[in-house]
Amino acid sequence: MSENGNHKNLTIDTRDSETLVVCFGEMLIDFVPTVGGVSLAEAPAFKKAPGGAPANVAVGVSRLGGSSAFIGKVGDDEFGRMLADILRLNNVDNSGMRFDHNARTALAFVTLRADGEREFLFFRHPSADMLLLESELDKNLIQKAKIFHYGSISLIEEPCRSTQLAAMKIAKSAGILLSYDPNLRLPLWPSEDAARKEIMSIWNLADVIKISEDEITFLTGGDDAYDDDVVLEKLFHPNLKLLVVSEGPNGCRYYTQEFKGRVGGVKVKPVDTTGAGDAFVSGLLNSLASDLTLLKDEKKLREALLFANACGAITVTERGAIPAMPTMSAVQDLLATTSSARS
Repeated sequence: MSENGNHKNLTIDTRDSETLVVCFGEMLIDFVPTVGGVSLAEAPAFKKAPGGAPANVAVGVSRLGGSSAFIGKVGDDEFGRMLADILRLNNVDNSGMRFDHNARTALAFVTLRADGEREFLFFRHPSADMLLLESELDKNLIQKAKIFHYGSISLIEEPCRSTQLAAMKIAKSAGILLSYDPNLRLPLWPSEDAARKEIMSIWNLADVIKISEDEITFLTGGDDAYDDDVVLEKLFHPNLKLLVVSEGPNGCRYYTQEFKGRVGGVKVKPVDTTGAGDAFVSGLLNSLASDLTLLKDEKKLREALLFANACGAITVTERGAIPAMPTMSAVQDLLATTSSARS
């Protein structure tokens, strides 16, 4: 462990780099109401929680016993240092994190209203994550990865947009698998057209893409998210090794060059859906990092997707994203009980 100024950094052992998943993007503080089912204006108080999809995935991989790292920028402030420490305490390599002396760590107020709709209020004017420079990238860390994972939020503003493109290029040149979860957050984009254009601008570079049904409808301009032809004609590209459509509690659909199908969900009683998609992604990437051949083997791929479904299911049984990310034994226990219930 090294100290960078007064920031504690965790650097992974290079022996783990054979299965290293490097996640790039935003990490922020979510403020969540202390009571459920209220609008932001009605909330009596808020509790802070670490957030940001790429950081959630990094913690998810580590929680499962995998090797992960996070690259991104936070403010050189109390919240930024707290987030770096949370990664370190969760055994995520945070040596690729940078601290901005001028901009603050991003904040998001998030609530699940009584009608089931999420309400977001973001404070990024600009926030530190938007200001990561290409010169600040840890190129060696990227090149150690087995999988390089990213979203689309970093594409919204410069300089972070160019930094993400540069990081993807470094990974692609090193023969690393590129994993993309657009993680659409429309309130952050200047317009729907801008979001659609930027999200699709890097579509053809990814080897693995995970999207939700809502994202299919949005990206195709209103087409039927359940229609295989829509997915294959509009969203599958010639270089894509795997496209996964998450269906929440109903499981997921998968599409590769050779086969397609569906894997059912794992039934649990939901408490909070925050982080479920990120847990799903971390479960899938952890399996892929150990064995890339499952992209060509449908039986193994289906097992990996059932495992990912179980990761997502466990996460919705607890509040928050990072605190709810499951361990390997918790996932195996859930799968054992559900398989015995089926038999």
